[in-house]
Amino acid sequence: MEEKKRTVTKVQSSRKAASEAAEEVKATGKKVEGMTKAEEKSKATTLRIVSAILWLVAIACEVLAILVVFRALRLPGLEKARIWWILGFIVVDFICCVIAGLLWKKASHLDPFSGKNKFLFFILSQLGAIMAAVCLLPLIIIVLTRKEDKLDKKTKTIVTVVACILLAIACLLGIDFHPLTAEQKADAAQQLSSFEKVYWTRYGHKYHLYEKCQAIRNSTDISYSEGEEIDGEYVPAVRVAMDNGCTGLCAFCARDAEKEGKDLKGIVLEDGTIAGADETANDLTVAPEE
Repeated sequence: MEEKKRTVTKVQSSRKAASEAAEEVKATGKKVEGMTKAEEKSKATTLRIVSAILWLVAIACEVLAILVVFRALRLPGLEKARIWWILGFIVVDFICCVIAGLLWKKASHLDPFSGKNKFLFFILSQLGAIMAAVCLLPLIIIVLTRKEDKLDKKTKTIVTVVACILLAIACLLGIDFHPLTAEQKADAAQQLSSFEKVYWTRYGHKYHLYEKCQAIRNSTDISYSEGEEIDGEYVPAVRVAMDNGCTGLCAFCARDAEKEGKDLKGIVLEDGTIAGADETANDLTVAPEE
């Protein structure tokens, strides 16, 4: 059997991209936008604003659907196609919720929230799922409690089933299963700065310190980053990995690094436990951070 080829792709830090962009400007005269840390924060803010707008649109669709249920809204062909108007508003509501939730999660990894207040961090990191419930659950409750003079049994059944399915999907997609705190990301970047290269797979959420780590040994599509000094500032490789969605250190790599005498105390592992700490005393429920 022919052995699969292993692809390793280098991912440059945002500041490196900015530097190369400047060089391209000098060479060709064409302006190429890089992404500094400030620009990452700006992008995160933009994504959050777009998410907020989409959630407002979703709530508006929910209100319109409720008005149709109560026959308080006059629309073309409403009586003959009432169920389709309700389902149409629900679908638009769902689409807005899903997109908003995904954008919010992306922003939360570009510019993570502080994890000092665990309750607030939980609310902010899982806001995509929470807002999905806010934008769909009230409608479901109203439909289920309406008398048949407002909504016939067939329409009530179809609307309820569709809305419940879409609510479950929106909440699932809105959950951040690998939340990242600002403190975690900063600590990891500082303590793992000695590792010149960090590796991760396309769909993985953990980063690796060794290319030959057994967890990625058979992977065919690996990306990596290199720690580099850019414009007088050193950008650790692990920070680039976290910018690309990685939130926890591979447990195998942590074990091998400790064997080499590396101090990993305080680094959050792939399962949310802390390296060097008693797992039974660990009360963290979130994955690594920046």
